[in-house]
Amino acid sequence: RELLPPWLVIVAGLTGIVLLCVSTKDVPITPPGTKYGIVLDAGPSHTILFIYQWTTTTNANKTGVIRECSSCPVQGPGVSSYSDSPQKVGKSLEPCLNWAQKEIPAEQHSQTPLYLGATASMRQLNLTHPTLSGGLLAALTVALKSSPFDFQGAQILSSPDEEAFSWVAVNYVLENFFKYDWRGQLVPSRKGMAGVLSVGGTSAQLTSKVEEGNQAPKEGVRLQLYGQTHNVYTHHCPCHGTDQLRSRLLSMLIQ
Repeated sequence: RELLPPWLVIVAGLTGIVLLCVSTKDVPITPPGTKYGIVLDAGPSHTILFIYQWTTTTNANKTGVIRECSSCPVQGPGVSSYSDSPQKVGKSLEPCLNWAQKEIPAEQHSQTPLYLGATASMRQLNLTHPTLSGGLLAALTVALKSSPFDFQGAQILSSPDEEAFSWVAVNYVLENFFKYDWRGQLVPSRKGMAGVLSVGGTSAQLTSKVEEGNQAPKEGVRLQLYGQTHNVYTHHCPCHGTDQLRSRLLSMLIQ
């Protein structure tokens, strides 16, 4: 029986040691056909940049199957706080945009859609000072267009749209649209859709799907997802936010 040469044993041993020392995070495995997308969630108190990932070969009834890769909280207040100095709002986004360029392969930059959606505070600013909100959106557009990504727009989301997106996100995470079976294949979930109660500072919103056979309210949102149509309606409860509830509690305590 022939023995292995000593040099081959040494090389094999060193290779094994190196492989054991290398973290799996150091050797990322990206499936072929991987695409990326960036969403900037510009909320009242802060902005967060989210990176999403999907493959062109994976979908469920002509709707993509995505996952959140990572996120970058933007330092500083929400974008509406820059109404007096809109030239600074773009600067505040630069660190996270530079971070995203490192997270996403360079060859994918020009194909990666970039979108910003502003919510409650910008809606309020647009009602009271539309010129200021317009200036902020213009400054955001200039800053995002200068990035290497495929800028798709910066806009103020309506309240129904914002709540509908929250409803989609919750039911997506709960696997109510689809799920993976034991073979790892996508199949319909067969579960009902969950309602979503979101409590903000000044109000609360209850969003749910209008069941078939019931007339959808005019202010509802119609969604086509994973081969099904969903009519989503949001019921607003003004003065039921955390700030109002805290004030009521303090009033009761004082009395």
